[in-house]
Amino acid sequence: MPLTLPPDTESDHGDLWVFGYGSLMWKPGFAFIEQVPARLIGEHRALCVYSFDHRGTPEKPGLVLGLDRGGACRGIAFRVAAARRAHTIDYLRSREQTTNVYREVMRSVWLEDDARRRVSALAYVVDRGHVQYAGRLSLAEQLRLVRQGHGRSGNNRDYVLSTVRSIEAQGFRDGQLHQLSLMLHDDAHSLHGAPPETSAEA
Repeated sequence: MPLTLPPDTESDHGDLWVFGYGSLMWKPGFAFIEQVPARLIGEHRALCVYSFDHRGTPEKPGLVLGLDRGGACRGIAFRVAAARRAHTIDYLRSREQTTNVYREVMRSVWLEDDARRRVSALAYVVDRGHVQYAGRLSLAEQLRLVRQGHGRSGNNRDYVLSTVRSIEAQGFRDGQLHQLSLMLHDDAHSLHGAPPETSAEA
């Protein structure tokens, strides 16, 4: 698949910003100078990608996140030193593009720091024409896929729960992901025969 980065992106000599909205938030895997909470407008975070590699197989796919059209997404923008720009792009391609399900693009993101800067950041947006594009799935179908998913990077359940923990650490919630995480926690309680948690509220 042809890359969609502007021609001058890789030859640019400045620092590189990378927008993380899923596993990149809690496991970036590359060196960075700073990380800043950020918001991207025009696409939203969704469990809309069948995973055939990292969290599933073609026979038993898992389900991972993509940026899909519409809405907005809160995540983390990482600033990479100019000297590590090309190396970081190569690393991200080897990690994110094993099946070319994403479009590699530059997007404007708003940094949620004191300066409220707008920067151009590298982001991975789902390719809606790809066979792994799952579209909008019911919560029940998401749960089924996450329960069964296991790939070379581990099980799908851990991926979802780690992402939710990272979102919570930034002080916000993602409604559907949090609902799914509660169902996955219930799975763990059932598996170990643990009694249901009681509320501390009257």
